[in-house]
Amino acid sequence: MKSPRLKPVSKARLVDQVPRRYEEIVNAITSEYDGLSDGFQQIARFFTQNPNVIALESINSIARQCAVHPSSLVRFSQHFGFTGFKPLQAVFQTRLATAAPGFRERVSALEGELSKNIDHGNLGYLKSLVVRDIAALQHMLEGVTEESLAAAAKLLAKAETVYIAGQMRSEPIALLLRYLLTMLKRRVVLLDAAGGLAAEMALTMTKHDVMVAISFRHYAKEVVAIAETTIESKVPLISITDSPLSPIAKGATVLFTVPEEEYSFSRSLAAPACLVQVLAVTTAALLHPSKRASPRIPTVTEMALTRKYPKAKT
Repeated sequence: MKSPRLKPVSKARLVDQVPRRYEEIVNAITSEYDGLSDGFQQIARFFTQNPNVIALESINSIARQCAVHPSSLVRFSQHFGFTGFKPLQAVFQTRLATAAPGFRERVSALEGELSKNIDHGNLGYLKSLVVRDIAALQHMLEGVTEESLAAAAKLLAKAETVYIAGQMRSEPIALLLRYLLTMLKRRVVLLDAAGGLAAEMALTMTKHDVMVAISFRHYAKEVVAIAETTIESKVPLISITDSPLSPIAKGATVLFTVPEEEYSFSRSLAAPACLVQVLAVTTAALLHPSKRASPRIPTVTEMALTRKYPKAKT
């Protein structure tokens, strides 16, 4: 199979527009991602999700993990104005001097710490899942900002209707968020696949509503389409996904990225579940301000008891 023909890199780009910092490389990859070939998109996802691997490992090792030939990494580097892979890698190495550990490095460190525990058989599967969950939670803790949480909470608290779209592996997260927001007496509409009307229901949104789109690799096509409809309708969009290169990340009003291993079957939902829980708590804090250290979200049982035995007026 012939490799895709690439547009030649202009001399102006080579001289003036070659990314010099890690953030510039990520921005360049993100802006051009949709127009890249499938192979280059695969490399782009790996580069943005595993920057420490790019900085520390050999081109052959990186190519093996990307499931491509080393020459593809050279061509990928040249596409973004570098003379070869080494100059691009040097930018990642500069970043590493001040960066926090990446997802894979966290996994390796945690596996080392737990190496004395049993790591074979069924308990081995459990250990592997727990290690990756801890790494994802730590990574998310450093990546989520006060500003993004505050912005999302404000949208969820002020919206006339909160629409939620999450299918396939993301459906449990969508269901959890619907439950939590319903307990806060928010008007919530879950755009699930049942009945085949999710896309049509999304067309009823107004600028006074908000959409929460949840999707991870491999992205649910209907959720991607709903996110695109949301942006076209100029409705605020909160996206929960795995990468800034995700198809539901572009154009999001608030973006939350939860790292995970792209090719692992046993990808857990612990980190995104934690994220939607904190979104509910921050929304509760806006709706019901108090001096409590952590706002409480009532349960169905508590609400039923309140209706059955209302507090007497004093």
